[in-house]
Amino acid sequence: VQLQASGGGLVQAGDSLRLSCAASGRTFTGYVMGWFRQAPGKERDFVARISWSGGSTYYRDSVKGRFTVSRDNAKNMVYLQMNSLKPEDTAVYYCAARSRDLGYTIYARYFSDWGQGTLVTVSS
Repeated sequence: VQLQASGGGLVQAGDSLRLSCAASGRTFTGYVMGWFRQAPGKERDFVARISWSGGSTYYRDSVKGRFTVSRDNAKNMVYLQMNSLKPEDTAVYYCAARSRDLGYTIYARYFSDWGQGTLVTVSS
């Protein structure tokens, strides 16, 4: 599946942003979708994931209560609503897909398809 992430930008601490990821090429409901982020000089970290139906979500501890992942299967879209942003949220954010038949994981290496990334910069 081909993925295209968008919605990043420069915001101040406490602001909100919504990232979007458009999918094309294969049956969208065949995939678990994930969001990852990579800060300069650091590894790519798991942020959130959502099941193929949208009924199950999971977040890294540092974003729980601030970020919400959702999907619209009719539009082949997945979203990451980010509220109360902090400077430590600054990173390039990536959406990724993993076949739902393979189950859940938080490890980037087990996601097969990736978007190009969108930069989120949070100033203090």
